[in-house]
Amino acid sequence: MSEYRYKMPDVGEGIVEAEIVEWHVKEGDTVTEDQHVLDVMTDKATVEIPCAVNGTVTKLVGEPGEIIAVGTEIMFIAVDGAVPADEEAPAKEETKAEEAAPAKEEPKPAAPAKPAPAAVAPTVAARPAGERALASPAVRKRALDADIDLGTVPGTGPAGRITHQDMDDFIASGGRLSARAGGGSAVRAPRTGVTEEKIIGLRRRISENMSHAQRTIPDIAYVEEIDVTALEELRAHLNKSKRDDQAKLTFIPFLVMALAKALPETPQANAHFDGENMLLTKYDAVHCGVAAATPNGLMVPVIKHAESLDVFEIAGELKRLGSAAKDGKATKDELSGSTITITSLGAIGGLVTTPILNAPEVSIIGVNKMQTLPRYNADGQVVPRKVLNLSSCFDHRIVDGYDAAMLIQRVKGYLENPATLFM
Repeated sequence: MSEYRYKMPDVGEGIVEAEIVEWHVKEGDTVTEDQHVLDVMTDKATVEIPCAVNGTVTKLVGEPGEIIAVGTEIMFIAVDGAVPADEEAPAKEETKAEEAAPAKEEPKPAAPAKPAPAAVAPTVAARPAGERALASPAVRKRALDADIDLGTVPGTGPAGRITHQDMDDFIASGGRLSARAGGGSAVRAPRTGVTEEKIIGLRRRISENMSHAQRTIPDIAYVEEIDVTALEELRAHLNKSKRDDQAKLTFIPFLVMALAKALPETPQANAHFDGENMLLTKYDAVHCGVAAATPNGLMVPVIKHAESLDVFEIAGELKRLGSAAKDGKATKDELSGSTITITSLGAIGGLVTTPILNAPEVSIIGVNKMQTLPRYNADGQVVPRKVLNLSSCFDHRIVDGYDAAMLIQRVKGYLENPATLFM
């Protein structure tokens, strides 16, 4: 029996270090060559790390959230016979990778329920009150769907981490003790728990990117009300008459079209800015990112060459990319390369937002809720109109206030007179 010391492999693209997201094995587990054992995150994507040999894990190095340099010994494996040559196994980039997207472990099917002996009660983990159970997002979702309180599930993984096998064993033993199942006066009992959660993976990347943008970019905000009454009438008509193979139209595809038509008049707003080298890169193409909330955090799928698409094609891309991002299947190419970003809280509400720029972009357009409000018409009569606010932010080092206002006024003109979008 020999010991094989597996090192953090070179994950490519000049990456010298990576963040541990999740181990998929524990000490004592039997592993096989090419088995997926670890997820790590680089500045570019989440990457699956495969095992290099067959054997038994004797030691793991690094906890989720730790930054490990390429070449560092991360896993010790007992192997039969001589230790094989130290070859770095190629890391496999996940197709669900985002610029900072965490790995999403697919839930394993629950084991068939086994009847528990009558004298044996469900096993309950003894954790201090308020201590958070360690588990992957996939295990947490599975527990939520099954109405199981993770605090009652014993974990056998590193540091007591709850695995899918632990969930299988807990369910098989008859343990389904949800905090929601208690009922009675406990519902109104005082809440005393305090949870500390280490910020890792995608949330850590979001935190770093937002902090950098807020520290380094002097931005200007501009808010304008848009009367979308005519646009909503057109949208309803088009949705009623669309083909079965065409995606349903929302407000966003029309906004993307309006931006694509208006940006050539303000080319500096469709650009990337490198502040360190004082280099502005302006784009003729409109690659429009549309921020989307997903179970894994905020992602920005990108509609490429929006200037070449009609409204139904934009809607189709928006639907396809949004579904891929939410399912964790969007590729790195689909989640990168945007030249301007749209973010929308319209379905939630809110009159005004101040979105943070998606650096190195210099423009972001925020969509607020639509309302029916009284407004004066040309004859001085008060009439009901459908209106919403666009809340936009621009990098003031590149986009002057006048230019920002003129861009939004052009967009306003297209949206309030929607026939001009098709001219």
